[in-house]
Amino acid sequence: MTTPTEHQRLLRLATRASLTVASILVLSKALAWWLSGSVSLLAGLTDSALDAVASFLNLLAVHYALRPADDDHRFGHGKAEALAGIAQALFIGGSAVLIGVQAVERLYTPQPLGDTSIGIAVMLLSLVLTVALLALQYKVIRLTGSTAVRADSLHYRSDLLLNGSILLALLLARFGWPQLDALFGLGIAFYILWSALQIARESTAILMDKALPGDVGEDMAALVLAVAGVKGVHDLRTRVSGNQWFVQLHLELPGHLPLHEAHGLCVEASRVIRQRYPQADVMVHADPV
Repeated sequence: MTTPTEHQRLLRLATRASLTVASILVLSKALAWWLSGSVSLLAGLTDSALDAVASFLNLLAVHYALRPADDDHRFGHGKAEALAGIAQALFIGGSAVLIGVQAVERLYTPQPLGDTSIGIAVMLLSLVLTVALLALQYKVIRLTGSTAVRADSLHYRSDLLLNGSILLALLLARFGWPQLDALFGLGIAFYILWSALQIARESTAILMDKALPGDVGEDMAALVLAVAGVKGVHDLRTRVSGNQWFVQLHLELPGHLPLHEAHGLCVEASRVIRQRYPQADVMVHADPV
């Protein structure tokens, strides 16, 4: 795990890099679409424009989520990341609908494409920048577990397919298959919509306090049961907020133990969990048996 300072630095680096890449792609794709009239490029332009908006929201959300807990938010501000994920899903889903409508119109009323050379060059640039950004995001996710960066990375992964499909559509149009441009645009719209649903599902799970995976809870219980003097564990509950895990459990201890010894076992149970999972905030309640 990273230190709090390093954690904040990585999150800010990832969100700023995402916004920078999205802005470059918006400008380059806008020029390419203007010159070519390709519906696939319009799909890419729309997606990149919404990526820029989503990345800006991510930047704000991460800045807010990194604030320490205060009197009004005792559990911190981590869920701001999940809210940003919901906003991203709405933006991305809306772009998918707009792209799909445009593609269907082109299927029924085909239009010749203009110069596709700059479009091909722009899509090659898009692929290179997207791969570089994903490599950075993968490192940040691995080190921080950030929900906002994971959501951002999800739609940039779909952008790889999107940009590759647009490049293929432009190449086919260049060699005499312009009608495939609209078909690719329609397929891309469905894929973007699917990505939006995935982001919404993950973000909603966090906002609804979905528990950590079952094997993590089982491992925590096993760690606590290994503490000498602990007779059992029950009512272990977990949830996630940003990069922090919240864990609550009831510790079964001999009823004759003095209070200071029972407290010591509770502290040790919390320590062994945090030693394995440093991001965990653990609350232990002692029950006599």
